Amino acid sequence: MDLTGGCLCGAVRYRVDAAPGVVGHCHCTMCRKATGASVVTWAVFPRTALAFTRGSLSTYRSSARAVRGFCGACGCQITFQYDDRPDRIDVTVGSLDRPDAVTPMRHIWIESQIGWLRMDDGLPRRPGAGEEGLE
Repeated sequence: MDLTGGCLCGAVRYRVDAAPGVVGHCHCTMCRKATGASVVTWAVFPRTALAFTRGSLSTYRSSARAVRGFCGACGCQITFQYDDRPDRIDVTVGSLDRPDAVTPMRHIWIESQIGWLRMDDGLPRRPGAGEEGLE
């Protein structure tokens, strides 16, 4: 699989040359606050499969165990990475040029889901993420 994507302003572009291990909708408060969205869909890839073809990310340590990567010019969040799994990286599906190329598999952190949000897609739902994150 060969996927491309980038930020809103075009300063950051990337390519991923692997299929995602998992794709999931995250309902946690931190993802909502980081993106301003009601829910954020992530695709998890091997870290070595992600290459930046234009620009580079700024980073923000959003918790004691994870870093978020975003465009320093427009603020678009592109990545999330746990410190204890340096071999994998989460990429925002919304930043892909063709988000329909990947298919969500589950919902996580539904205990934080906004009450009025209804996503009746039949996907499995987890109250948290567990130690393994999306996977």
